[in-house]
Amino acid sequence: MNTPVQNQYVSGANERPSIGAILLEEKILTPEQLSNLKIEAAKQNLEIDKLIHDLQIVPEEKYYEAQAKLLNVPFTSVTTLPFSPEALGFIPKSVAERFKLIPFAFEQEGKVLSVVMSNTNDVEAIEFIKQKTGASIKVFQGIPSEVNQAIQTQYSFGLVGEVKAALKESEQIQKVKTFDLQSISEVIKEAPIAKIVSTILEYAVKSRASDIHLEPQEDRVRVRYRIDGILYERLSLPLGVSEAVISRVKILSGLKIDEHRTPQDGRFNFKVGDEEVDLRVSSLPTVFGEKIVMRLLRKSGGVPTLGDLGITGTSLRTLEAAMLRPHGIILVCGPTGSGKTTTLYAVLSKLNTTRVNILTLEDPVEYQIPGANQVQINDDVGLTFATGLRAFLRQDPNIILVGEIRDKETTELAIQASLTGHLVFSTLHTDSAAGALPRLIDMGAETFLLASTINATMGQRIARKICPHCKVDYVPPMEIIEEIKKVLGPLMPKSTDTTIKLFKGTGCEVCGHSGFLGRIGIYEVMAITDGIAKLILERKDSTTIETRAKQEGMITMKQDGYLKVLAGQTTIDEILRVAQE
Repeated sequence: MNTPVQNQYVSGANERPSIGAILLEEKILTPEQLSNLKIEAAKQNLEIDKLIHDLQIVPEEKYYEAQAKLLNVPFTSVTTLPFSPEALGFIPKSVAERFKLIPFAFEQEGKVLSVVMSNTNDVEAIEFIKQKTGASIKVFQGIPSEVNQAIQTQYSFGLVGEVKAALKESEQIQKVKTFDLQSISEVIKEAPIAKIVSTILEYAVKSRASDIHLEPQEDRVRVRYRIDGILYERLSLPLGVSEAVISRVKILSGLKIDEHRTPQDGRFNFKVGDEEVDLRVSSLPTVFGEKIVMRLLRKSGGVPTLGDLGITGTSLRTLEAAMLRPHGIILVCGPTGSGKTTTLYAVLSKLNTTRVNILTLEDPVEYQIPGANQVQINDDVGLTFATGLRAFLRQDPNIILVGEIRDKETTELAIQASLTGHLVFSTLHTDSAAGALPRLIDMGAETFLLASTINATMGQRIARKICPHCKVDYVPPMEIIEEIKKVLGPLMPKSTDTTIKLFKGTGCEVCGHSGFLGRIGIYEVMAITDGIAKLILERKDSTTIETRAKQEGMITMKQDGYLKVLAGQTTIDEILRVAQE
């Protein structure tokens, strides 16, 4: 590679700069490895960089990061990039395939087109697209396999023509200066805006997203998808189409398109093939326009079982024992988005028979459970958790689900319901199973009532599962093995094999190159034994209660997570991300 670079990447006095020298400096290659590679390159009459590439002795990403440094250009991974259909419109797919490059952003000011290339040393390709587009070209080094994949994926979105047409239409609307609501509505209902919105929704369903975020920024509209709990930016739309796209979503969900100052909520259904999803839509006024979030609730697939969720072993036995008692309270604890409601649905499905009357009070009702009587909270007419729970007690229930315990009144009513012979399930925003008890005491619950009514509390988080299609094993560093042994203690599985192997996903088309596919829960279930009841009466803190529960055999969330890591279901980084204390 003959591009002039800084001397810091020259490994010897008379040597040309090389990727090998950069990899040595960054301690990815050892001096011994580099020396052996030089000898081998001389034998085969090859450039050392080509040999390193052909032998694949360093990760592909590290190789191309080093190449970017060598050529003094920025490196980027296309898997994390938002693609602008406007930018894609500058270069046809055939040209992108020929030169192994893909445009991803266009800055109107200065007319700058950002392009990721497999080979940033290809001056001919850069000159060609510069001439073809009439724009300044900002070049980024990418990983060739990712660039090829992105070309196939992004051009198949088919939004290039729609965005161009929508921009043209919006310019015409702006020129006319017509503010007739009816005529604007008609324009929005037509293609290409309708096609842009349906493509955004279709991608969400196919990629298993739980939420779609349409976020107006100063210079564009960012489209992000929450997949397996993590937000990914997948699309970037020009500002010219933002109002029309957001208005289209508002029309679909029954929101007022002439109201931009206050938050609104709505819903609509969308079908892709055989799969139908219910979308809950929320709009929020921001500095740059209205932000829209759509929550996707799949109608097909049904409620998962406790086993599907990942509740096994001691935790499952403790939970089932608490569920089988005819009265009492079971609380599921965790932060927002940790899957508490799904766990409660799985529990109710297990208890749901024609012999019991199940009443639920939810905000909102996310899934319909056949045979259960589900009630939606409505603050506007005074139907709150407290007023609904009061009415429930006159409806001859066996099992009551209260979406969330938020205040003293709901706490007292839940305790009252359990004392009068009902089995009550609810959720609480605390970090752990043990933390639920001091929280209820803070809300004004009497300690003697808590000690006698709570059957069990449960803490949970959600971790991403390793993609089975690109799953590989590896031997972790010694310090990680020691950490696992320390946390698990006697729970550490006995094995004849002395080498402990963990697993990870390398990233493939099925999982969108993330290495993860689907999610699994990690849990701790704490039964209220006589020992713990005594600590409640003494108003002990959550740490003391948790220590006692562990002595009595409770498996903590972190331990449950580490057991799932050893079983190859998730990664150590995921557990530390969601369950680090």
